[in-house]
Amino acid sequence: MKRFSLPALLCAAASLAACTSQPARPALLDGPTPLAVRVVESEMARNPSPANLDGIPVGKIKWNYTTGLELLAMMDAGDAYGRADFRDYAQRYYDSIVQADASVLTYRREKYNLDHVCPGRALFRLAESTGEARYRQVLDTLYTQLQGQPRNPDGGFWHKAVYPHQMWLDGLYMAEPFYAEYAVKYLEGADRERAVADIVNQFVVVAKHTYDPQTGLYRHAYDDSREMFWCDSLTGQSAHAWGRAMGWYAMAIVETLQYLGVDAATQPMVDILNRIYEVLPRYADPGTGMWYQVLDQPGREGNYLESTGSIMFVYAMLKGVRLGYLPAELGPGAQRAFERFVERFVRENPDGTVSLTDCCAVAGLGGKERRSGTFDYYISEKVIDNDCKGIGPLIWAAMEYDRACGRLDK
Repeated sequence: MKRFSLPALLCAAASLAACTSQPARPALLDGPTPLAVRVVESEMARNPSPANLDGIPVGKIKWNYTTGLELLAMMDAGDAYGRADFRDYAQRYYDSIVQADASVLTYRREKYNLDHVCPGRALFRLAESTGEARYRQVLDTLYTQLQGQPRNPDGGFWHKAVYPHQMWLDGLYMAEPFYAEYAVKYLEGADRERAVADIVNQFVVVAKHTYDPQTGLYRHAYDDSREMFWCDSLTGQSAHAWGRAMGWYAMAIVETLQYLGVDAATQPMVDILNRIYEVLPRYADPGTGMWYQVLDQPGREGNYLESTGSIMFVYAMLKGVRLGYLPAELGPGAQRAFERFVERFVRENPDGTVSLTDCCAVAGLGGKERRSGTFDYYISEKVIDNDCKGIGPLIWAAMEYDRACGRLDK
């Protein structure tokens, strides 16, 4: 159902006042069409087939975490703003890639790749709305992958089978929101309790091993074996706190807690989230309030303000405040951070579409490219517009902003 009628706007006047702080907010946030809707429409115009999101060539299809991330955000926007075409667009991808026998094109469980769990999240909704058994079967397959996922001695999931002993902050987002939703919907009793304890442990373990006491930030990854060329021989940590890695981690906490709730079992996750938002302001650019590609090197020559990590931080803060995981006093600052994000990174194009600028296309560690995790490595990766890893969080953040302003109540 649409939520931006005149009566709703009038009733929300008090809330709107908090969203029109000085200086005046960007014009993109005051148009007749919500920004989240404009972003989805723009992406659909740029990519008539959902299979081609993330630059996948025409005629190809790939089980891809970035595609799944963006399509899930589109489905949420479709539900919130009454746009069935957004959901239909997403479902076209899943109808094509999930086969009648519940096999998934390009997916291989034996790779034990956490990235391949993330695109399964939309299938919870499709399994419920369509009643098709193949979608539930894929959910079970992904859960089975997690049950067999290789682990370090303290229980932390390996990021991939080809990256033995390594935990990456990215991996918490890839696996844990899915794991949590599966546990809440399909597990009972002791099985659910064990799953919740396992999920919380993933967050605690990676925090323990990636925390940098000198900065208060979390490094991109660590290698429990201390054997990888990119890690410190004593701590196992990679060299830097990468902005998007910590963005993934913050989002993972918020989106996992939305299923598990806050209690004694999950309180450690809430504590980690609050520590993140106590430290992040120290590393923001004073002029824009946004964050750098190499998070722990603000202002260093060659470093740049990066949009995907920045919007992940803003989205997780807005949603964390709304759901009570972060203090309510952060609300006005979170709203202003979104406004400043739009000012800095969102561009209106001559054809009426909107674009997200200054996206790091990809960054990782090791692999055949021998990615070193150094400062020079991170700033050398390609910078593009409209990366899925930023578009998805932008859609969600725009929705959270509309809720905070009283323009959306769903």
